[in-house]
Amino acid sequence: MDFQTLAIISVVALLGPLLAMPRRWNIPVVIGQLAAGVIVGRTGFGLIEAADPTLTLLADVGFALIMFVAGTHVPVRTGAIRAALSAGLVRAFLVTVSASALGVAIAIMFGTNHAPLYIVLLASSSAALVLPLIHSLGLRGRSMLELTAQVAIADIAAIVALPLAIDPPDAGRAALGAALIAALAVALYVLLSRLERNGSRARLHKLSANRKFALELRIQLAILFALSAVAVFSHVSVMLAGFAFGLAVAAVGEPRRLARQLFALADGFFGPLFFVWLGASLALRDLTDHPQMIALGLTLGLATLLTHATTRVLGLPLSFGLLSAAQLGIPIAAATIGTQLHVLAPGEAAALLLGALVTIAVTAAASGWARPRAASAAEKTVG
Repeated sequence: MDFQTLAIISVVALLGPLLAMPRRWNIPVVIGQLAAGVIVGRTGFGLIEAADPTLTLLADVGFALIMFVAGTHVPVRTGAIRAALSAGLVRAFLVTVSASALGVAIAIMFGTNHAPLYIVLLASSSAALVLPLIHSLGLRGRSMLELTAQVAIADIAAIVALPLAIDPPDAGRAALGAALIAALAVALYVLLSRLERNGSRARLHKLSANRKFALELRIQLAILFALSAVAVFSHVSVMLAGFAFGLAVAAVGEPRRLARQLFALADGFFGPLFFVWLGASLALRDLTDHPQMIALGLTLGLATLLTHATTRVLGLPLSFGLLSAAQLGIPIAAATIGTQLHVLAPGEAAALLLGALVTIAVTAAASGWARPRAASAAEKTVG
């Protein structure tokens, strides 16, 4: 990898903000970045070598940062979100039951042995997409809190279950690795809470701000990379390390200055680099060589929407249920891990991403329907 590659990535990644600029389209920034990667990568002009070890490492750093920031977006400190956990848990359970039936049916229909993987995909939600979308649209009310709880529960469960579903022979080691990451995240929460209570964090913040040391950012990155190293060693995705650490930081309370610094790192460079790399690594031409994978991707996307729409029976408006169906992190991780482990059929990784794109397209439309419903629900709650 060289500066030419970095320049290409930085320039083409601007397609993300350009497509996301018109608010009426509700297109997430990552869609344009993925599309840019497809254009300059294996499917397109081949300007980027996605298999380059240095580029792959930088992309993994971006993935860990993206999931860390997603974890910090979960409002675990809010009392209202804790009260909505029971409703969110019930809905997440209903979605999982529906996903189990449809996931097995899809595996049988397409003759694969990936039923556990499909179940995880169908039941998952993307906190990294849904939570910022809820915030940006100004959606409020009890239903939104319950939806936030449901999405957070589904995302956490899917992150833990994915390594077990995609690589069953190493399921035991992956389970131990996931448990170790969880234990370390809890220990970090305890430590950070103590430092917050005794004023050490505030003193460190003041020193860092006055002397321009960026100590908080350095320490957070050191912890994130250490957890990621543990995850890689124990054959667990770095997404779990990033998300678990993000939840720990969210539970303690993230300083605004640190949040801005992490935003600059994740959204300014490493995040776009990861999504462009991912798009560049996809061989979408495999879909034309294996038409059944196009059918698989469309089926996964539609089945995900149907799975999450079942929450309508529990009183959740259909637009809210479709909003919770948005997927990104889990399909991306499944495609990335599956490709690295060579456990996916030719074109299957691209099919997983195609299914995710279907859910994102419908979610973009559903967000427009959800806004007036959320406003009406909020008015009823106030009234």
